[in-house]
Amino acid sequence: MREETRPGAPGPGGRESGERDLAEPLPRWTPPPHPADGFGPGLEGEAVRLEPLAADLHAADLFRAFSGQDGLWDHLPYGPFVSAGAYHRWAKEREGGRDPLFVVLRARESGHCGGVASWLRADPGAGSVEVGHICIAPELQRSRAATEAMWLMMDWAFRAGYRRYEWKCDALNLPSRRAAQRLGFSFEGVFRQHLVVKGRNRDTAWFSVIDKEWPALSEAYRAWFAPSNFDAAGAQRERLSDLTRLVRGGTDPGLG
Repeated sequence: MREETRPGAPGPGGRESGERDLAEPLPRWTPPPHPADGFGPGLEGEAVRLEPLAADLHAADLFRAFSGQDGLWDHLPYGPFVSAGAYHRWAKEREGGRDPLFVVLRARESGHCGGVASWLRADPGAGSVEVGHICIAPELQRSRAATEAMWLMMDWAFRAGYRRYEWKCDALNLPSRRAAQRLGFSFEGVFRQHLVVKGRNRDTAWFSVIDKEWPALSEAYRAWFAPSNFDAAGAQRERLSDLTRLVRGGTDPGLG
């Protein structure tokens, strides 16, 4: 027999019946600009500069950095590229695009381009944007410049007013999953049979950072970037993953 509740009587959890469950109001919410409208000519860090992708300016140097590294393309829907001309054509087709909006990582110390990344699936109305198409050459992998590039992109998004910053990757791509958690993203689950990439099934692991977490995460980054965190040989004293884990409240079950 169904239990009846009198109007005005306490319901589950002590709430009165008829009271609706409504989410947090956002009275001051204003949609942020699309990255293509707000990014401008680039972002400057101490170790890296982010520049909008331009094939004639960047493609040759990027192809040099990526050459002989076919594994970089295993989890991307394109590549590897057989020639500098083929990579130039790929870059030419994507320069100036709004979504994805590709940026190039130029190391300030060497002046060379060593990677690309993009903002994509931007939804200003929901305040959500994703970082993806990340391809970092060996010369920038595990470097301060690569970490700073990810911080610059995330910082721009939250300063612009985005509420949610996403990272998605092939669930089999353990280095990408580890990188997401090192950078402070929280694991949200796996979308099974989400995509078909290069004729293969892809289960997709989802991660995110939300605006409420960003002030503490940004402080963790600043602590890691501080000169005092590195010894005379450039070795880190405290790992970024340890700093961001404190913000996330522990280790996420994101590595399967």
